[in-house]
Amino acid sequence: MDLEKSIKDLRIEKDRLDKAISILETLLAGGDIDPRVVRRSPRGRKSMSAEERRVVSQRMKEYWDKRRTAKEKVHK
Repeated sequence: MDLEKSIKDLRIEKDRLDKAISILETLLAGGDIDPRVVRRSPRGRKSMSAEERRVVSQRMKEYWDKRRTAKEKVHK
């Protein structure tokens, strides 16, 4: 086991925790947070509104209709 790597990893985690605590304390005190400090996770999906879902649905219906039509022309 590499103790130096373990110590380095723990220090990185400590720095992240210190930043999180600082942000939470600022929020608790009613202060504003600099948006550049707060990182957002790149994971997950963006949720779509009902209108966006409707548009995607219509576009996919048209796409599959064209594919189906093209396939029927090939098999005739």
